[in-house]
Amino acid sequence: MTNESDRTHSVDGVDGGEGRSPASAFAVFCARFAHRFPRVEPRRRMSAYVHGLLGGVERKNGWTLAEAAGETGPEGMQRLLNTASWDENGVRDDVRDLVVQVVGDVWRGLLIVGDQCFPKRGDRSAGVGPWVSDAGRAENAQTGIFLAYASERGWGLIDRELYLPKEWMDDRDRCHAAGIDDSVGYRSPADLAETMLGRALDADVPFAWVTAGVLYGRSENLRRLLEEWSVPHVLEIPGDCRVTTAHLRVCTAGEVIDELSETVWHRLSHGDDVMGHRVRDWAGVDLHRSGRQYANWLLAGRSITDPSDVTYYLCFGPAGCILSELARVAEGRRAIEECLRAVREEAGLGDYQVRVYRAWYRHVTLSMVAAAYLLIRRGKNAARDVDDLSRVRPVRSRPSAVAPWW
Repeated sequence: MTNESDRTHSVDGVDGGEGRSPASAFAVFCARFAHRFPRVEPRRRMSAYVHGLLGGVERKNGWTLAEAAGETGPEGMQRLLNTASWDENGVRDDVRDLVVQVVGDVWRGLLIVGDQCFPKRGDRSAGVGPWVSDAGRAENAQTGIFLAYASERGWGLIDRELYLPKEWMDDRDRCHAAGIDDSVGYRSPADLAETMLGRALDADVPFAWVTAGVLYGRSENLRRLLEEWSVPHVLEIPGDCRVTTAHLRVCTAGEVIDELSETVWHRLSHGDDVMGHRVRDWAGVDLHRSGRQYANWLLAGRSITDPSDVTYYLCFGPAGCILSELARVAEGRRAIEECLRAVREEAGLGDYQVRVYRAWYRHVTLSMVAAAYLLIRRGKNAARDVDDLSRVRPVRSRPSAVAPWW
């Protein structure tokens, strides 16, 4: 039961509800984050910054966002990102809770790890390093590691980290110039994924599976940690990754799949109207068991037009999982690509001109705020009260309720 004081923070209240104007709805939405801003000035400027990210300006930066807010110069917006007093990590947590409130699904929800490169001019922006664009041009870029939540109700970004290459960590003067203090050490993309997943677990985010690409799946430490946490996962691996079969034979994933008969492959379709449906052939092999409650599998997805195009996954989950569920999770990883594309195009994720470490986190967090607002305004989902979360059981207590393996 939601009382009147709570109702302003429900999804209905954020979305405006019956008769609420868009401006009023936006103000109510921004009020959710007010407690993270101890002073009025940055609180109001945050609202203006997010409003500008949602605006129709083609190129968003300190100047254009300031002009949209009616300011004469970019100093205020720059101060918001660089030196103003506010809690960007608290805002991040509020965005996570909001996204979960809107699209959370304990039985089919996915936590998806992905990354995004942001081309940058020069070499002074925190963490910038060499990068080859899709067009084959050698450029400099920053790499953000992201955690998204996805379900049939929609998806949204819920966490972010900036990857700092080893060459940065070996040059402390360069780090200090970019606002990176000595407490920050080198962490691989998989380490950053571990940190974000740990935060999601600590917050009791309701989900069923974790999935990620080969950059993360090739990390033995990440896979081992997820098993220790009893977190079901489907992680892409390279074909030369070595696995141990149920018969204790050690060989590469590619060798195991190549030995399979055509009769064990099953043609399945996954996707939705946004990402599009994709038909692939799928097969799976039992690996060593991780106790009675959980099991391990090697999963393979194959193109129906090019049999040599095979993607491999290591899977860990309840012992009763079926092939179609593992394939659904593997294909669900595409959601973070669509999510990052949408946030770039609609919420200014890559539209920033900041060099220092903390300012990157602040801009990206406010972009996530803007994306969360769009998620709500689109009205993809029925309104769900905050109290709904108290009735959602976290994945760590989730029983095995899926059908037997094929």
